[in-house]
Amino acid sequence: MDPELEAFVALFPSTDLADPVAARERFAGLAAAVPVPDLGAVEVRDLWVPGGGPGGGAGAGRSVGPEVPVRVYRPEGARGAVVWLHGGGFTMGDVDTEHPWAARLAVGSGAVVVSVGHRQAPEDPFPAGFDDAFAVLEWTVAQAEAWGIDPERIAVGGHSSGGGIAAAVALRARDEGGPAIRFQLLNQPCLDDRLESWSARHAVGAPWFDRDKLAAAWRHYLGGRPGVPYAAPARAVDLSGLPAAYIATAEFCPNRDEDLAYGMRLLEAGVSVELHQWAGAFHGSQAILSAEVSQRQNAELGAVLRRALG
Repeated sequence: MDPELEAFVALFPSTDLADPVAARERFAGLAAAVPVPDLGAVEVRDLWVPGGGPGGGAGAGRSVGPEVPVRVYRPEGARGAVVWLHGGGFTMGDVDTEHPWAARLAVGSGAVVVSVGHRQAPEDPFPAGFDDAFAVLEWTVAQAEAWGIDPERIAVGGHSSGGGIAAAVALRARDEGGPAIRFQLLNQPCLDDRLESWSARHAVGAPWFDRDKLAAAWRHYLGGRPGVPYAAPARAVDLSGLPAAYIATAEFCPNRDEDLAYGMRLLEAGVSVELHQWAGAFHGSQAILSAEVSQRQNAELGAVLRRALG
């Protein structure tokens, strides 16, 4: 492990997803300790977006679910936007806990960042959060002209469970013929509920997020139902026609091997992919901002999105 990260491992609080409510409180406390970058001229607004009902989004003729809270970051001169999904094992997190990271992404990329506070398991298992994310994608595309951005420069992205939801949103947009997505920014995404990869089987006692927590997260998200591609994108048989992707993995992360395998399958399906395996890092370790590897990880997310959206 990177020695700058290893020094902090003992300080990371334990998280037991057997009690999601208590876990959310601990997660919020951890997030509150992360400094927020200087936003400069970035405009930040909290809004509510019509949610998506089962099997549909917020478009015409579809059922509409509860409104979804979003926090929109609009840098001056932005040309594109990303619909950004927070991490938290499908059970934790919101626009407040994601604020330090969404703000960094907006500053680093120069793109509009639409941070989504989707519904969470176990109270609202799949497809609730997934439908919320897709509805926000449709809303973002509809807002493009008013924001002065190019509707053909829209990306989806997220960290951990949010990265898995983002990948699933890209699958659905392809299957339904839109909205058009230009890019996928997937940071250590949760993609496969089967937990059969080498890293998923051997990540026992890994810092912050190990096999047991990953298994609990999937149980909560699926709510006892079998996995399907829109819940676990690694189950999708056909990955052709998907948008270009950046996939980042961490060496000591249970998601590592399923993420690398997904990237290779995208490449085999003719999708342009950039893969970055961060040596010495663990799942979520980019929150340790003092570490040089974390600084490179966070900076690269913004730079990659800037390149992708122009």
